[in-house]
Order: sequence, then structure tokens, then C-alpha cells
Amino acid sequence: MTGHTLHRSSLPLRRSPPGVGPALLLLLSLLLPLGVLLPGTVGAQTAVQPAIGPLVVDGQAQVVEAFADPAGWIRERLWVETEVDSDGDGLPDRVHVTVVRPEQTETEGMRVPVIYETSPYYAGTARVDQILWDVRHELGEEPPSRGPQPQVPHQGDREWISNSHVDTWVPRGFAVVHSDAPGTGLSHGCPTMGGINESLAPKAVIDWLNGRARGFTTADGDQEVFARWSTGRVGMTGTSFNGTLPLAAATTGVEGLEAIIPIAPNTSYWHYYRSHGLVRSPGGYLGEDIDGLYDFVYSGRPERRDYCNTVVRQETLLANMDRITGNWSDFWAERDYALHLDSLRAAVLMAHAWNDWNVMPEHSVRIIEGIQARGTPLQVYFHQGGHGGAPPLEMMNRWFTRYLLDVENGVEDEPRAWIVREGDDPMNPTPYPDYPHPRAAPVVLVPGPGGTAAGPLSPVAGGSATPLSGVREADHLETLVDDVSFSGADLARAELSPHRLLYRTTELQSPLHLSGTPEISLRLAADRPAVNLSVWLVALPWEASPGQQPNFSVITRGWADPQNHRSLIESDPLVPGQFRDLTFTLQPTDQVIPPGKRVALVVFSSDQEFTLWPEPGAELTLDLSGVELVLPVVGGTAALQRALSP
Repeated sequence: MTGHTLHRSSLPLRRSPPGVGPALLLLLSLLLPLGVLLPGTVGAQTAVQPAIGPLVVDGQAQVVEAFADPAGWIRERLWVETEVDSDGDGLPDRVHVTVVRPEQTETEGMRVPVIYETSPYYAGTARVDQILWDVRHELGEEPPSRGPQPQVPHQGDREWISNSHVDTWVPRGFAVVHSDAPGTGLSHGCPTMGGINESLAPKAVIDWLNGRARGFTTADGDQEVFARWSTGRVGMTGTSFNGTLPLAAATTGVEGLEAIIPIAPNTSYWHYYRSHGLVRSPGGYLGEDIDGLYDFVYSGRPERRDYCNTVVRQETLLANMDRITGNWSDFWAERDYALHLDSLRAAVLMAHAWNDWNVMPEHSVRIIEGIQARGTPLQVYFHQGGHGGAPPLEMMNRWFTRYLLDVENGVEDEPRAWIVREGDDPMNPTPYPDYPHPRAAPVVLVPGPGGTAAGPLSPVAGGSATPLSGVREADHLETLVDDVSFSGADLARAELSPHRLLYRTTELQSPLHLSGTPEISLRLAADRPAVNLSVWLVALPWEASPGQQPNFSVITRGWADPQNHRSLIESDPLVPGQFRDLTFTLQPTDQVIPPGKRVALVVFSSDQEFTLWPEPGAELTLDLSGVELVLPVVGGTAALQRALSP
């Protein structure tokens, strides 16, 4: 219900009375903060309430002039006590926190909700090239040493954390809070890369905002500070690691965390550093692993560094991450937030990009699927760019206004999914009922002989026919030779190559809309116990992307370890010449492939951008009779057949 607000005794709000136009609203925004009540307006009949408070119009919190002058903002810093001692000093860790709030919270007793961001990055990081493993080594062997670990300089005299979000939300009547993550900046503790202390630290800050945890004016003192200006209603947001931590806090079920907007969050460290059992780097950071991320962010107290390095980096991360097999374990399960959603109560607006090859789309999609099954309030925003990219401010404002100001602005009745279509402005997403698209259905495609050049890729009527009937059994088998010196792009655009197998559809005559998670099944043999397996789905002819722009020739990608064909927790070394069947998912997507393109499946071994780099020469053989590609096509088989029909 546009423009309607609900009053709360702890947070006096103003709403637009019937017939009030923009000019009068502007006048109200100027006069009401000064305590001036106009005849016939809301407030004239309730003069006992404070006249100050947020102004909501069309379901969104508006800038109020009385809150907009930075010179009057109250800025304070403090340390909040957590319930865990992660750095072994015998005392509960304290988290360094800064606050920016309207001066009216001090002068007029106004209570406000909070926008909160926490991060391990605020106090600086190491150089990326200092944290990477050497990817040049044979699969299954001990990796070469990572070498000396860097030390991020500790900024002990640093007083402020960040000004992000301040200019947006304080003028709208919110407070903005920041905190250094454990083991970074002036916060105590150790960075644990998904350990429980990284969930309990923001929980403690939210508890402090609700009067349930203690805050202190200094890192080791006993003079307490209170958040009497807080309504206790908190919303969290942030991008990448800063988007992971709102989800981490939400999985604790902490009361007062009403809404989160995670943007490109890493929701599982195993999915970030592994893929179906394969050791695989995040895009753009070849050789990064979880121990390197620890070194990248550790900027905390130097006197606790030796303890954290020993207990966390050596005895926890390095001892359990298993860079040889890449298998799933309890260590990784602890660091997978999709497995810890039962306590989540915050309303979630999830944002991600389909061409994010750093924190890949599955990170958000796995959380979305978990939330859908639980009925928690949910909205999703996806765009076609790369890593990061917040939803439009209007969308974020409506989300926080609904759940932090308790304004019934109708977000629950809006479309669930908002997706930026190819070539559109990221601030102009297209609404859909849900993600995946409700009309998306699985369509099976199968390859035919000729993959060294370009074999056919054809839909199967009914999903179960055998297209290779009449073809000699020997022609079912096609072989590629691994050579990491050729990039995936090189292999996809090559007319002929012994280093990949490529199968493509006929040319699309009309747009083809994919929405969901593709799946691939392969019957595979190799000439050695361990090989990389990489699969790309591309649109041909290949078109280069300008500069750092996403390459729309890449539809999606996937990687797997054939040793994990039966289980992700146990490797089964390959027997040379012996075929085995494996099925795995590619990265989820929602893309419209334009007419004139062909959808092509590219199968190869080592991926120059993502996998380990063994010496060239491994031979992989596909039995085409055991290969199926399942695509989520909006409109199903009929839509694909229409798109392929001349």
C-alpha cells in the first residue's frame, strides 16, 4: 500500500495524509523535525509524541533535511564483547565498532533502526600475489610449498572504520554501524574463514544494539557504553566477504536482525575453492585457497598472531583443507551456510551476477533454494555483469523500509525475482514470478560423433531415445588430449582441436531462454588415475568481450573430479581404460541466447583459469552413448524445438 506507514511507540513515524502533495511533503520535511505541527496532518492529534522521525513516501524512507547535515551527526567508537575467545588470551573477544547517527538521537531522544556492515577488509589486506599456491603440479601429488606468508601491517592508531552507507541512510533517519571482523583491524580474535566466531561477532553487535551484550569505550577497559538510541531493528548488507557475514549472522537466529541484503556472498568455502571434488580456484585468483585468504585479511593484534597462525592457519585450515583430493569433509560442512539455515529468520534480498566467476552464482542460488523451502521472506536480484553489483537503491530502500521501519509497503506482493536482461541498465531489472522461471523445464540434449571439429548437439524427443543407433560402437568413442597451455576460450573458438571435444546445436532461429541449473552426465575413461574435467557451455560464433566486460559467449561452466563419481567424501582413482559414469551440475544461470547463435558443449581437461596445471598429455575418452546435457529451458522441449526450427 503505497505511502502508508505504521506507527511504533519506540519509533515515531510520519505518513503522508490523504491529499498531501509533493510541495506540502517538502514543507513537512522541513517543519516537522523542528516540532511544528500543521493543522489537519498526522501528528496534530498526537502532539504528545515526538515530531521527529523518518518520512516514508511511496513505501520508501525519504531524505529528511534535519538529518542530512553531516556536521551534526553523532560519531562514536566502541568495542562490543562477544561470547567466544578465539585468540586464546583467556578473555572474550571484543569487536571494534563505529557508529554514525542523526544528532536528534542525542538531542531529542529519537530512536532509530540500524544499517550494519562488517568486513575483514577495512584495515587493509596483503597483496594477492603473496597468498597464492603454485598451480603447476601433478594431480594427486603433494603440492609445492606456498612459501613465506605475508603479514598485513597492523594499524593500531586507526580510529575510524568506514563511511560506506552513511550518506545514503543517515539522512533517511537510520544509524549506520560498521565493525572490523574478528582478527582484523582493532577487533580481537582470529580470522577463521567461516568459523563460528565469524558468525557470533556480528551477532554480538546486534545483541548490543538490543541491550543484550556489553559495549565498552576502550578495547580493554570496563567503562560501558549503551545503544539507547537504537530501536533494536537491524538490517545488514555488503558485497563479497562483506556479503557473507550478514548471512553468517542471520544463521545464528539473532533477534533484531530483521533483514539482510547479501551481494555476491561466498556462502560455502568448499564451493568457493572446490568443484564437485576438484581443486578449483575462484576466477581471477588462480592458486588461492582458504589458508591464503586467512593471510590476506589478518590485520589484527600482532601479539596474538603467533597463536592464530598456529591454531587457525596451521592446525585448522592447512590440516583440513586437503589440497590433494578436494573431498568434502566436516571441516567444509562447518563453513557452508546453506547447511545452517534452520535458525534464519531475517528477510533476505539476495543479489548476484550470472557472470560472476569469482563468487559463482551457485553461492546465492543454494541459499535461495534453502529459503524457498522454509518460507522466509525472500526477493532476488540478478544481473548479467561480473562480481558485485548492488540492487537498485529503490529496491533496497523498500526492503529496509518494510522490515526495519515496519512499514507495510507491499514488498511481499511484488515479483520474487528481478533479473537484468542482456544489454539492459542494471538499475532496470525485469520482474519474474520466481527464480528459476516457473515455466522452465529440463530438456535433454545429446552429442553425436565429430567433437574434435564440431559434432552435433541435438534435443532428444521424450528425453530417453538413443541418437547413436546405427553408428558403429567405435564411433561412440572420442578422445581429447589435455594441454593447459590452451585456454577455454581458445578451445571454444577453435575450428579443430585435439585438446577438446565440442558439440553444437543448429543455429537458433529465435531467442532461447535458459533459467536454472544445467546438468551434465558423462561416461568417461582416462589413461591415468587422476585428471581434471572441465565443461563449458558457450554461444557460437565466439565473440570477444571488450576490456573487463563479461563475455556473453560463455553461458555457464562446470568442473568435476572423475574420482568422485560415486561420492564427494571419498576419491576412487581412475583405472586406465575403464569407463565410469558421473553426473554433476554446471553453474546456474538465467540468460536469453539470441537468434543466430548455436549453443555448444565444450569438454576438456585442465582449465587455464581455474584448475591445477598438470603436465600436458593426459588422454580422456568419452563414450558418447553415455553423455547427456540437461538444460533448463523456459517453455521446455517445445520452446527449444521452436528456437531450432528453420
